[in-house]
Amino acid sequence: MTPLVLFISLASSVCGQTAPAKYPEVFPPGVKLEANLAYAQYPETVLDVFWHSAQGNKRPAMIVIHGGGWVGGSKEAVYENFVRRYLEKGFVVANVEYRLAKAAPAPAAVEDVIRAANWFSERAAKWNVDRRRIAVTGGSAGGHLALMVGMVTKAAGLGKPPKVAAVINFYGITDVADQLSGPNMRQYAVTWIPDQPGRIELARRLSPLTYVRRDVPPVLTIHGDADETVPYEHGVQLTKMLVDSGARAEMISVPQGGHGFPKEKLDQLYSEVFAFLARNGVLR
Repeated sequence: MTPLVLFISLASSVCGQTAPAKYPEVFPPGVKLEANLAYAQYPETVLDVFWHSAQGNKRPAMIVIHGGGWVGGSKEAVYENFVRRYLEKGFVVANVEYRLAKAAPAPAAVEDVIRAANWFSERAAKWNVDRRRIAVTGGSAGGHLALMVGMVTKAAGLGKPPKVAAVINFYGITDVADQLSGPNMRQYAVTWIPDQPGRIELARRLSPLTYVRRDVPPVLTIHGDADETVPYEHGVQLTKMLVDSGARAEMISVPQGGHGFPKEKLDQLYSEVFAFLARNGVLR
């Protein structure tokens, strides 16, 4: 029996796509698609479920939510490098869209992915998925969103905290306030959380570092030490704080790695991702 993995995906860039991406015409054998299922009331709050027609033991599943700095990107854009990998391993994949800053600023994206995670988990049996083993992952803003799904508490007021068994964080933002001003300021963050009363408090409420504690799911962080978009220190600080708190956390540093990795490096990294999931009882 294999796990449910909730995958919040790696973005191709923080600026999004210059043209709408499309899925390929052919999927792996036996894979079917249910597209644009509404998990909330907004036009953007839809997800695609890729499932396997062959029955048997409950399957792993992945929810993919693209990155893109909370201002761009699309679920279709991450198929080849991320969705396909899990389909070929027998996973069910739920690929999530959510509200970007142009539709609704923070905290909308976080609220949406939390709702999507709960929506999919509640309906997991429909696609022969074991809802007890959910992992969540993503890259860049997707990494941030994955961490929020895995670490958020009820006190945050962002929705019902989903139950997940592990988090795979590809170079996600862990301290949102750090990107609103100073040397690490980024325009995508300023766009997502524009100037307003209580801005820093909101940024802290939306930062994974705020929710570090011993009983979070196991977290694997993957970050290039030459990343010029999300500082490498974001991953280092999160991992250190988690380890110091007694949580299970690991980090893979990619020497000279930037904000995103070529296919050959991803091939290597995913072998380590699957090993991490196996060590923590998610992948069997």
